[in-house]
Amino acid sequence: MAERRVNVGWAEGLHARPASIFVRAATATGVPVTIAKADGAPVNAASMLAVLGLGAQGGEEIVLASDADGADDALDRLAKLVSEGLEELPETV
Repeated sequence: MAERRVNVGWAEGLHARPASIFVRAATATGVPVTIAKADGAPVNAASMLAVLGLGAQGGEEIVLASDADGADDALDRLAKLVSEGLEELPETV
């Protein structure tokens, strides 16, 4: 299973707008991805309610994971999005 550990780069954490950006990006990868707090259970990264339910704060470590084909590229892109607090999924890493 591919995994990336990153700190949330959005000051407000994964709440409301940043969570929406992240969920759209996770869905756009076309790869099933899970997200979890470093010490928590993984949830579906394409589910807005699940991502909001994590309550991930700015600076907090999260874990992105997937075992699908193409997971490494998808996780690299999502990790960059989260760690840098970007407004959209980067086209390239």
